[in-house]
Amino acid sequence: MKPETFASLVSAILYEKSAIDFGVLCSSIRFGPYFCQPVIAGLGDEDKPFICTMDSIGAKELAKDFVVAGTSSESLYGACEAMFKPDMTVSRALLASVDRGCLAGWGGHIFIVTPTEVEERILKGRMD
Repeated sequence: MKPETFASLVSAILYEKSAIDFGVLCSSIRFGPYFCQPVIAGLGDEDKPFICTMDSIGAKELAKDFVVAGTSSESLYGACEAMFKPDMTVSRALLASVDRGCLAGWGGHIFIVTPTEVEERILKGRMD
C-alpha cells in the first residue's frame, strides 16, 4: 500500500471516530477522538519520499522535509524550521527542543527510510 493511501485511510478513521452527525453521535464513535498524533512516512512511486502527520481528528499536515509530533511539537517546529537545511538530519534541533520542554521525554526517535530498509536512531537527551 502506498504511504499516501495509508495516510488517507488513517485520516478517515480518525475523522469518523470524532465525527458528530447533526448533533447525534454516529454509531462508529465513542465520546471523543483517539488521542494520538500519528506520523506516517514511506517511499511512494519511484522511491519518492512521503511524510505527513495529523492531529487527533485526522487533519493531515503534509511536508517534504520533516514533521514532528509529541509533547514538544510546538517548540520542535520552531527549532527545526530555524535549524533545518536540506540533506541534514534534524537531531540537533530535536535535542534542543526536547531540552526546552519540561513535559518532553528523554530524547527522541529518528527513522531513516531508504528503498531497502528502515533504520531507527535513538537520541538520548538529558535525564533530569
